[in-house]
Amino acid sequence: MALRLEDIELIKQLKHRYMRCLDTADPEGLKATMHPDLTIDYIGGSYHIKADGRDQVMQMLSGMWNKKYAGSHIVHHPEIDVAEDGMTAEGIWYLTDYALNFNINKSTQGAAIYRDKYVKQDGKWLIRHSGYTRLWERFEDFDKKPNLPAHLFATMDLPETQPGG
Repeated sequence: MALRLEDIELIKQLKHRYMRCLDTADPEGLKATMHPDLTIDYIGGSYHIKADGRDQVMQMLSGMWNKKYAGSHIVHHPEIDVAEDGMTAEGIWYLTDYALNFNINKSTQGAAIYRDKYVKQDGKWLIRHSGYTRLWERFEDFDKKPNLPAHLFATMDLPETQPGG
């Protein structure tokens, strides 16, 4: 079986765009990566989050977009299998992430394995399902606010989709 390298590269770009838009509070860019019937299932050490439909997922994810949050989500080591018809695909990714939540003075750091499903609609790849299970998660208090000379969310006008910015 031949690899569908162009499709694999387009799916890599899609997943990286999803992460960039998530970490930079770009609702239109983030929404453009999602199938309307997107489902998510995220299992962490301190949470299990499920959502159905792009609008519900957007509402849930945009909740992190506030001036008292800083974070980074990095996906790497993709394993992507495109179906022979070229219309669906599955991907496995490693996630490493770090987040600071100044609302509750907690930091989260960890790693997870994503298992995603993709569909090609009108010639464009979209995320149809995204789920991960944590390999490990560290959730800790911090007494003193970390010194952040750069803090994007603190300096920007956040999208109206986020609550209480």
